[in-house]
Amino acid sequence: MRVMCYRCFWPQSLCWCGSLRPMPTKTRFVFLMHPKEFKQEKAGTGRLTHLCLPNSEIQVGVGFDDHEPVQAILRDPANHCMLLYPGPQARNLSLGELSPADYAGKRLVVLLLDATWACARKMLRLSKTLQTLPRIMFTPTAPSRFIIKQQPQEGCLSTLEATHETLLALERCGLDTYPEPTQLLGIFDRMQRHQIACANDPNRRSYRGGKGYSDPATRRPARGHSASRRNYFIKLPPLPAEPPAAAPSPAPTAASPSAPASSAG
Repeated sequence: MRVMCYRCFWPQSLCWCGSLRPMPTKTRFVFLMHPKEFKQEKAGTGRLTHLCLPNSEIQVGVGFDDHEPVQAILRDPANHCMLLYPGPQARNLSLGELSPADYAGKRLVVLLLDATWACARKMLRLSKTLQTLPRIMFTPTAPSRFIIKQQPQEGCLSTLEATHETLLALERCGLDTYPEPTQLLGIFDRMQRHQIACANDPNRRSYRGGKGYSDPATRRPARGHSASRRNYFIKLPPLPAEPPAAAPSPAPTAASPSAPASSAG
């Protein structure tokens, strides 16, 4: 039986704790973690994200209306709580739809549902107090980098990626600082490389049956009524258009063709 680190929940031989650098933030992040994520998920990213953010915490549950620690956070008059979850009424941080005036004098607290999308919908359905919270969202700057899991829809991200995108957007809005934007993605890459190596190791046939992982580009997306319902909630609004760059002076030898302006999404 392997000896575990009960801080990062990885085997001690693969412990992450010594390589994680704390990144202070003004915003407090509360990861509402489904019990399956807490107990069973080997490739969960919420805990590793939490360990990088000293101004964060994990609360485990399915329904949170009777969850006293979470209710205490929501009742605290010093907090301005918002749920990171897409939807027609969610304010898009990437479009600058949140400003310091919206929570002047209070601390911004962002709650994230750390679970599969199916479990996250159930958690939200069972939590009336979460349903009443104002929501925020963002337009991803890149597709999900998840290789070892299939996202149900374009625009769906892991908890780590969602936190990364939120911090990028908050910094662009002038609402927070993001001191090391490469750290979380580096952790994500390192974790996946380890899982892929295990899956491809012929001496570890018990790990995924030695089949490895398929190419994400070959995976079939969701279809039918389920896909239509997800598309309603998980939309990809456009990023704000960047102002056109000033045209460069022509080179003395030949004129260079101009590239069309584009926005990430």
